[in-house]
Amino acid sequence: MDFALTEEQKLVQQTTREFAQNEVAKDADERDRSETFPAAHVKKMAELGLMGMMVDPEYGGGGLDSISYTIAIEELAKVDASVAVICSVNNSLVCYGIEAYGSEETKRKYLVPLAKGEKLGAFCLSEPGSGSDASRMKTTATLDGDHYVLNGTKNWITNGKSADILVVTAHTDPTAGHKGISAFVVEKGLAGLSVSHKERKLGIRSSDTVTINFEDCRVPKANRLGAEGDGFKIAMKTLDGGRIGIAAQALGIAQGAMDLAVAYSKEREQFGKSLSRFQAIQFKFADMETRISAARLLTYLAAWRKDRGLNFSAEAAKAKLCASETATFASQEAVQIFGGYGYLKDYPVERFMRDSKITEIYEGTSEIQRLVVGRSITG
Repeated sequence: MDFALTEEQKLVQQTTREFAQNEVAKDADERDRSETFPAAHVKKMAELGLMGMMVDPEYGGGGLDSISYTIAIEELAKVDASVAVICSVNNSLVCYGIEAYGSEETKRKYLVPLAKGEKLGAFCLSEPGSGSDASRMKTTATLDGDHYVLNGTKNWITNGKSADILVVTAHTDPTAGHKGISAFVVEKGLAGLSVSHKERKLGIRSSDTVTINFEDCRVPKANRLGAEGDGFKIAMKTLDGGRIGIAAQALGIAQGAMDLAVAYSKEREQFGKSLSRFQAIQFKFADMETRISAARLLTYLAAWRKDRGLNFSAEAAKAKLCASETATFASQEAVQIFGGYGYLKDYPVERFMRDSKITEIYEGTSEIQRLVVGRSITG
C-alpha cells in the first residue's frame, strides 16, 4: 500500500481545507448555538464538487476515489462536524445506494441532482423501536398497482428536514424478517410524507435530525432499489461505506481538537513557562497523536480496500470504532489542556467534545462495530 497522496488527493485536501478554514469555521460556533442549518456552505460544497465525490461523472459526480472522499470529510470535520456529516450522508448513504442499486431511470432522475448538489439526500433506516436491530422495523410498503403504499415512522434522520430525496427501507413482507425488507427512493413533497419532530441534540447541532412519518404515502414502483427483499442487504452494504465517512468525521474532530490544544499550550504560560514545555502535557499530545495516526491508517485502509473492490466490512468497522473513540478521547484531553477555558462555549474545544460522542453511536454503535469485527475473526 502506497502511503503517499496522489496529486489529485492533495488538491482535494488543499481545496477542502481552504474552504473549511476560511468559510465554514467563521460561523461554526454561532450555528451550533442557534441550531442553524448551513445552507450557504452546502451550496458552496456543491460548487466545489463535494456532494457527489465518488459518483461516476456520467451521473454528475466527481469520479473520485474513497480516500479523496475520506480526506475531504476529515478536513471539514476539523472545524465543523455538522457540515462534515451533511456531506457524508449525501455521499455515502444516499448517492451510493442509488448508483449501486437504482435503475438507469432512477439514476438519471435522482442521482444526477444529488451528485451535483442541486438536491440534498437523507437515509431513513432507524425507527423509534429499531435502532441497532434494524430488521425489526415496523414501516411497511404494500404494493398497490404501480405504487407502493408506505406507512410508518423513521427517526434520527440526518438532513431529514432539509433533504429533497430520501432513501427509505420498509417491510414489503413482514413475515420474512430481514429478507422481507425493500428499499425505495422517496421524493419530499409526496402526499402522506411529513416531518414531525426536530431533535434537540448534545452535538452536531447545525445538522438537522428529525422524525419522518409516512401515512398512506404512494411511491412509484419504479423507485424501488434492487429487487423486492433486497432492502436489508442494500442498507448493510451502504452502512459499510457510511462507516468510512463517520470514521473520517471522527478523525477530523480528533485532529481539530488536538490542533487547537497544541496552539493553546504554546501560548498559555504557567509557573514561568508555556504549557507545551510540561512533560504531563507532552504525554497527552503523544497519546493523542498516536491514536489519531492509528485511526487515520485504519480509515485509509478501509477506503483503499473499498476502491479495489475488496471486502471492507470489518475494516470499516475497525476504522469507525478506533476513530470514534479517539475523537472522544482527544476532544476530552483538549478540554483538559484548556482547563477552565475549555469548559466555556467561548472556545471551540467545548463544541468538539460535544460533537465527538455521536460518532460512537450513529451508523452503528461501538458495540455493533465490535460485533462486526469479532464475527470477522471467529466466523
